[in-house]
Amino acid sequence: MLRWARAWRLPHRGLGPSSPSFSRVPVAPSSSQGGTEPRPVPLSYRLLDGEATRPPLVFLHGLFGCKTNFNSIAKALAQQTGRRVLTVDARNHGDSPHSPDMSYEAMSQDLQDLLPQLGLVPCVLIGHSMGGRTAMLLALQRPELVERLIAVDISPVESPSSLNFPNYVAAMRAIDIPDVASLSSARKLMDEKLSCVIQSISMRQFLLTNLVEVDGRFTWRVNLDALAQHLDKILNFPARPETYSGPALFLLGGNSQFVLCRPCLTLATGSTATARRTSWLPSETSWPKKGQKGTRNPRLQGPAGCSLFLHRRTQVGTERARGCVGGASDLKL
Repeated sequence: MLRWARAWRLPHRGLGPSSPSFSRVPVAPSSSQGGTEPRPVPLSYRLLDGEATRPPLVFLHGLFGCKTNFNSIAKALAQQTGRRVLTVDARNHGDSPHSPDMSYEAMSQDLQDLLPQLGLVPCVLIGHSMGGRTAMLLALQRPELVERLIAVDISPVESPSSLNFPNYVAAMRAIDIPDVASLSSARKLMDEKLSCVIQSISMRQFLLTNLVEVDGRFTWRVNLDALAQHLDKILNFPARPETYSGPALFLLGGNSQFVLCRPCLTLATGSTATARRTSWLPSETSWPKKGQKGTRNPRLQGPAGCSLFLHRRTQVGTERARGCVGGASDLKL
């Protein structure tokens, strides 16, 4: 039987397994200065048990997300593959500590600290959006920690300038959070206020999952100040001189807003073989999140594509189609 083994590594009281999920928002020390490596923060995570002899699966969520975004998909893949599955809250997201540093280098360093401690290396990294780029960077910096890489709806190509993330952050920072009796009432009022700026109902509902109650007050659990400061970096991929030569799969939504140009992805990943291992899902939307009950959500085709890749049955054969992640100016993945 599958079971969640919940674990916390936060150095603050009140954030253990027996405590309420949001007793307070932890704050990590500032990263070290002077060009040294970013200081890792103790990430919050959930581990799904499985066979310890096989490379585990590690899920990294996207901007404004959290580890629970992948609960259904993680459970499905654990059942299909029998592997351990880890879902992680990135710094400044979910239950993980807040930090002024929100660079991909810092997020990669967090994982370089966490995964060996949990005995989960080498692992299969499955990252969506921002998490996908974190996974790419980790594969470049520490390829020995990565058995294979799966990037969901993201690439090393610069994100389109039409994305509305800066407007989302600005809108969330500008609105005063009401002092009302219940979280549901607070979210309803905030939804009305955000609707003036954010037209998409589903996007507002997703953003409002970050509105939580802490010590009797409602607040954003995502660190909006850090996101605002680093958003330009988050929407780009840092240039690196290293190369990742392990298996890589790019799983993309058919109407993706984040990877608009297929030839650009082919160029960025550096080889025809890698391009053949790029799967475009016939999806109306690109975000791989849980669908409504009673509906067939094409986004959940993701586990099937990942499962094939994990079992070395890609279209051209994993061993014969090894891509490259790397390159400083050309961003060869």
